[in-house]
Amino acid sequence: MKVLAAVEVDDALLHAWPLPTPQADGDKEDRGRVVVVAGSREMPGAAVLAATAAMRAGAGKLVIATPQSAAQSVAACVPEARVIALPEASDGGPSFHGLPLLQALGASTSALLIGPGMIGRESTLTFVQGLLPVFKQATVLLDAIAMDAVMTARRLAQPVILTPHAGEMAHLTGGEKDDLREEPLHAASRHAERWQVVLALKGATTIVARPDGEAWLHACHTPGLGMSGSGDVLAGVIAGLAARGASPEQAAVWGVALHARAGDVLAARYGTLGYLARELPAEIPALMHALA
Repeated sequence: MKVLAAVEVDDALLHAWPLPTPQADGDKEDRGRVVVVAGSREMPGAAVLAATAAMRAGAGKLVIATPQSAAQSVAACVPEARVIALPEASDGGPSFHGLPLLQALGASTSALLIGPGMIGRESTLTFVQGLLPVFKQATVLLDAIAMDAVMTARRLAQPVILTPHAGEMAHLTGGEKDDLREEPLHAASRHAERWQVVLALKGATTIVARPDGEAWLHACHTPGLGMSGSGDVLAGVIAGLAARGASPEQAAVWGVALHARAGDVLAARYGTLGYLARELPAEIPALMHALA
């Protein structure tokens, strides 16, 4: 049996693995475009959280694609973004007919995040399957319902990051949630190889695994992060880092670490519980600076 080991993520590791640094005379084009496909009529805020987090992580340009019923409210909340209103299918997910609205962005997008707050499994998966070939040059982060695409897809052409918690991982693999929590390193490594993705299996101990078996372990003792919207923020941070030029594994490791440290800052300010997911992104820039 192969013996698995993971590198512990701490400040020393992050200091030794610096994020891509923008040039002093650079502009927004140099830090990449991130496209966030997210939200629904029931959960428009997920698109706002993820997109805001991507910008706080340093992405240069932002496009949000969200169903028509959510587009106006999302645009009002994120004035930095270009917002594309997608036609909706009967189940509330994006209609396949909305794909042409995003095709022109494929060649100029550095990172694509799909999934936060989306509903309608069948329409969403059809949309994702049609969208991925358009964004062959981008690092793709599949989150929430969009992760189901790996259950049926062949090996994807672009770098892909998945961000499941134990419950979502059990759904994707047919395993038991408790078993995954007991052996997160084995589960993350096995399925990162199986799907040929960088996989961040989230929990109090988060494992980030590459397809080749290399893995990182991040321990977090911040229970306040277990709240609505927290995962949307994490996905946005990772996507923003990828847009800046971080490799998929670096974006995932740094994203997990920054997200946890933002929770620590807010816990010190407000208490263990009760701070909000919308407050996390504002802490990211100072944390990146401190770790640079």
